[in-house]
Amino acid sequence: MIDLCAHLGLQAPLIQAPMAGVQDHRLAAAVCEAGGLGSLPAAMLSPDALATALSALTQATSRAFNVNFFCHATPVPDAAAEAAWRQLLAPYYAEWGVDIQAVPSSPARVPFNHAMADVLQAFKPAVVSFHFGLPAPDLLARVKSWGSLVLSSATTVAEAQWLQAHGADAVIAQGLEAGGHRGMFLSDDLGQQSGTFALLPQVVQAVQLPVIAAGGIACGQGAMAATALGAAGVQMGSAYLCSHEATTSPLHRAQLLSSVAPHTALTNLFTGRPARGLMNRVMRELGPLRQGLPTFPLATLAIAPLRTAAEALGHTDFTPLWAGQNLSSLRAASAAEITRGIIRQWHRGPA
Repeated sequence: MIDLCAHLGLQAPLIQAPMAGVQDHRLAAAVCEAGGLGSLPAAMLSPDALATALSALTQATSRAFNVNFFCHATPVPDAAAEAAWRQLLAPYYAEWGVDIQAVPSSPARVPFNHAMADVLQAFKPAVVSFHFGLPAPDLLARVKSWGSLVLSSATTVAEAQWLQAHGADAVIAQGLEAGGHRGMFLSDDLGQQSGTFALLPQVVQAVQLPVIAAGGIACGQGAMAATALGAAGVQMGSAYLCSHEATTSPLHRAQLLSSVAPHTALTNLFTGRPARGLMNRVMRELGPLRQGLPTFPLATLAIAPLRTAAEALGHTDFTPLWAGQNLSSLRAASAAEITRGIIRQWHRGPA
């Protein structure tokens, strides 16, 4: 079984979760330089933007890093679902004076493809991770051909076993507490989801791959608990949301540090797939989860102009405020300082 520290030159098997929309290469580089595995989210990047980001990242660090992609199926537009979604949002458009014609024409997230692989091949990152399963076999073979370790998220034991059978080198066991999108891909049934420390030992027992625990882990003590249950590493995201290098907006940061922060929920309103974030107005008024929305990521198109209009006036009514359930370690500090603190506590062991 792969030893992540030895293979990747890490001081601890700590992976910074890729967080599209709230980070760029600077956060990943800072984590790498402090002894963890920094991650670059690429799900919202074009091939040209990916090349620019990877060039900047390799100039900022010579250490191993991870690049993350989504590998969802390309959505088929459903005119009826889109019309119903716009009708539901119509009162908000009227309230905010937004023209429905302002809706963008295409989603910002595209699945991993050969154009992205062409860019990636020039950099040969040590780790490539995926969300929503794995890419097609020919794409996966390309990634593995240049030596990258392949990680992917599993939210159930069945998903972990599927990943092992289809070529993953390690499994990220993503518990229900995790912020952002659920990595679920074999079923849409949220009732199958469980918390990290319920899911983790079951996945460890079910597969013969390194298992990385993710969800609700925000400090060295949490990492120790995960390794006691068999984790080969941990992935943390929310702990970095208020770091100096994060691009988290001032509005998002304010909400994270406010009294509403402990209240998160899974919602599909912003993209069409369940993701965990802070409660806000649209989640409260429409309910965080709804049936019949446009397929991921097409639901984003109609709500995005409302987000733009509200944020311009200082409101987060329509903003996806992604965050996990454990925000106890949030602080405004450098990502390197946060990383070193987690590693020190992890190595020190129980007090």
